[in-house]
Amino acid sequence: MPFAKAYSGLTDEEMRKVDAIVRKTTVEKFGPVSSVTPSMVFELGFEGIALSKRHKSGIAVRFPRMLRWRQDKSVEEADNLATLQDLLA
Repeated sequence: MPFAKAYSGLTDEEMRKVDAIVRKTTVEKFGPVSSVTPSMVFELGFEGIALSKRHKSGIAVRFPRMLRWRQDKSVEEADNLATLQDLLA
């Protein structure tokens, strides 16, 4: 469930690898947006979090950025939408 768009924080080499994985795991395309089979975990930073009626997730983060690609974590170990909702409380 999308809640942010972060484009900075990875090296050019990491972005090439991510791009290749996205291309291999794409299951649907909606214009410029790709739906992928979850396979990567990223650590995100942001300045603030708030409820949002505009975003499908119901949450928006302010100034999101990728801090690092967590290749040491599996998708099952990643936080989920409930974790973000807890940050709002």
